[in-house]
Amino acid sequence: MAEAAEPPLPPQDAEARDRVWDMAVRANPTLFDGPVVACGGLELTNPRVLRLSWVRVTYRHYALRRVSGATALPSLVVNVVQPTDDGRVLVARMSPSTAAPGRWQLPGGSLEPPRAGAVLDESALAGQAARELVEELGTGAAPEDLKLWVVTRGENGSVGLTYLAPALPEATLRADFTAAAAAECAQGREPELDGIALVRSPDELAGLSGPHADYLDPVVRRFFGRR
Repeated sequence: MAEAAEPPLPPQDAEARDRVWDMAVRANPTLFDGPVVACGGLELTNPRVLRLSWVRVTYRHYALRRVSGATALPSLVVNVVQPTDDGRVLVARMSPSTAAPGRWQLPGGSLEPPRAGAVLDESALAGQAARELVEELGTGAAPEDLKLWVVTRGENGSVGLTYLAPALPEATLRADFTAAAAAECAQGREPELDGIALVRSPDELAGLSGPHADYLDPVVRRFFGRR
């Protein structure tokens, strides 16, 4: 992994981006223009080595997707396949206040840039995936127990780094999720996820009403097809 510079943006595109972002914030005041990592490039150098460059941006950058003629860098996200000990997979639904209300997806989120003096390497990626599990599901997993399992390309060229977590009992997952949601509400915040489901096969995804993340079906199919 290597850091790259953000490509220069013509002033007219920057102005249009800011207008689009401001309109989005007025429609959803919970949107936050925080720092995130975009994908600057992705290259498979050999069957076992993937070279990835990353760029520091903020969420505002992705408003460029709605600017005619402008080009936004692909987003870079981590997500986690969390199995149960009886062979099902957990999928989660985004809350109404998020940028993708009602969407079913895997636990996870956008990558954040490293703090000053730190590096963004494989260990840091696993650490961010583990943090997403804690924040969204209340489930603790050591970064070293998460295995980078598959890399996906999705809508707008987005790159997903998907980790595989150790299996847990259903009761543990449901109790942890309930406790995490209650803790968020106690702080006056709406949880990022408002529901979870456990599926036994890719076909069960069709029974989940609402939009689905574009990577969800192929990743779930890959999981059940590995047996």
